[in-house]
Amino acid sequence: MTTTRTSPGRAEADQLLAVLDEWQVAIVANDADQIGSYMADEWIMVSENGITTAEQFLAFVRSGDLTHSAMERVGEPRIRYHGELALLSTRVTNTAHYQGIRFDADEWTTDAFIHTDGRWRCLLTQITATKK
Repeated sequence: MTTTRTSPGRAEADQLLAVLDEWQVAIVANDADQIGSYMADEWIMVSENGITTAEQFLAFVRSGDLTHSAMERVGEPRIRYHGELALLSTRVTNTAHYQGIRFDADEWTTDAFIHTDGRWRCLLTQITATKK
């Protein structure tokens, strides 16, 4: 049975939030290799458009079809630990451009991170648009 740590130490939470913030910086830099370094090989994103694999997402970035000009974590995050797995839920605002069309988003995201080889890597991102 895995022990759930619902109140992680502040240093551990700060480390995970720093990883998320660094990943967001890489996304705004539109650096596919750097973005991919935060993803596990099996990473998927689930959104209103369905499931997107890491390979598909990174291909959109590499082609220039998908770019981001802003991404920011807003509000208080919620982090829950389950052994080497962490679930991080937070609100994120971002500006994306897909094939030249601008999309501004205000979303709740839940990321499942796994701690392996001394670092956190994301396994899954679930996106839910906020009510407007």
